[in-house]
Amino acid sequence: MKPFFARFFAPLAALALIFFTSCAAQNTAQSAPPAESASFESATPSAAGPAAENAPSESLPPQRPALPDGFCYVVDVIPGLAEEMRYATADNFMGRAIAGYNAPYAVLSNEAAAALAAANADFEQQGFAVKLFDAYRPQMAVDDIMQWLEDDADQKMKTVYYPNVEKSRLFAEQYLASRSGHTRGATVDMTLVDLATGEEADMGTGFDFFDPASHYAAPGLTEEQAANRMLLRETMLAHGFYPYDNEWWHFTLEDEPYPDTYFTFEVG
Repeated sequence: MKPFFARFFAPLAALALIFFTSCAAQNTAQSAPPAESASFESATPSAAGPAAENAPSESLPPQRPALPDGFCYVVDVIPGLAEEMRYATADNFMGRAIAGYNAPYAVLSNEAAAALAAANADFEQQGFAVKLFDAYRPQMAVDDIMQWLEDDADQKMKTVYYPNVEKSRLFAEQYLASRSGHTRGATVDMTLVDLATGEEADMGTGFDFFDPASHYAAPGLTEEQAANRMLLRETMLAHGFYPYDNEWWHFTLEDEPYPDTYFTFEVG
């Protein structure tokens, strides 16, 4: 039989050991950082690490090629410019992208772009804005068009762009040429957009519709169509561009900087 004091104090000692062990565990738990917080902190560096910081942004525009001295991207001179560069697409009289147009950028000589910007500011005062279909055109594009003209079998876009004129007559009737002011960076093909509606102004025909109906003074125009053509023509004349009577959309800077140079650099 155990002595009295052993039988009395042994249970008390066990209770004391349990009490102190429990307190130590609670203090340890309180001093440690919460597991959830530690997990959040460890995840943060990897989410904002070098790989994430250097990842390309989908919102950044593609890099544009550098241009020769004296030329510029027109949208840099006229922010928000409407561009529908048809020759970089299949939506044109040839039905395919034309050689030298690798991207739908409007490019002009600095002087032509500045004059067009002044004209656009004038149009805006009258409730309109410029829309471009073509600007600088590489000589290789002109050569491509001339080769296309020689292929009489390729007329897949005839009903859309030249229904009433034989393809063999497009050169003779001066809708197309082997030399162009476009290639000098001085010519634009354009229309106007109504700022109130966002729609193109009614000019009677579409761009590059090779037909007498596209001549500036063609008969049969409505009053609105004639007024829109006159607005386009008179405003461009006021800003140093001269028109081409066979195409209401075609204007060349009169005081062009490169009157005898036909450039070959590609667009895009």
